[in-house]
Amino acid sequence: MKLKMAAEDLKYLLNRGYRKSVALKFVANHYLLGRDERNYLARYVFPDDLIKVRKSRMVGPDSLSGSSVFIDGYNVLIGTESVLSGSGFFIAQDGYLRDVRGVFGNYRITEGTFRALRLIIDFLEDSDVERAVFYFDKNVSHSGKLRGMVESIMESRGLDGVAVLSPCVDRKLKGHEDGVVATSDGAVIDSVRRVVDIPQEILKKRKIR
Repeated sequence: MKLKMAAEDLKYLLNRGYRKSVALKFVANHYLLGRDERNYLARYVFPDDLIKVRKSRMVGPDSLSGSSVFIDGYNVLIGTESVLSGSGFFIAQDGYLRDVRGVFGNYRITEGTFRALRLIIDFLEDSDVERAVFYFDKNVSHSGKLRGMVESIMESRGLDGVAVLSPCVDRKLKGHEDGVVATSDGAVIDSVRRVVDIPQEILKKRKIR
């Protein structure tokens, strides 16, 4: 109940033009929220005008045929892993699925990694994309191994694509206005024209089944 009230108060302030950092600090201090709760509010609550813009940029699988898709590697991978686990994610007010985890220099490859990558590439293949480019943060552990895994799966499927290691994935993604970007990162969404939420599309398919 406390978190719900905090979200309502934060929304009220954002819709009246308060900067998010200022409004979030005020609300979080008022309700004595912990770090995880503050992080959740920051990624869940948005002003109505921003919600409208972000939702207008979201496209579905029917819009991907013949397009190049540029994938925010860890963002999409971890979101898909959360969907597979059935927990640890939420649909934010702007319509995008976000996980409650994060990558801060370390990532552990598990059996869930293989399952998630296969589902992501299944989605790209089923959507008839022309080319897929995965970007992984080169400073995160095991990124090189993930690059090899992704390229191996794509090659086995006959899907044209590549996996790239970059020290600044966000900057790379923001530069792609000629295709579709796969991410739930708000800063990236605000900088591109078309976005696909792959973990959420996978979630929809699993619910249908």
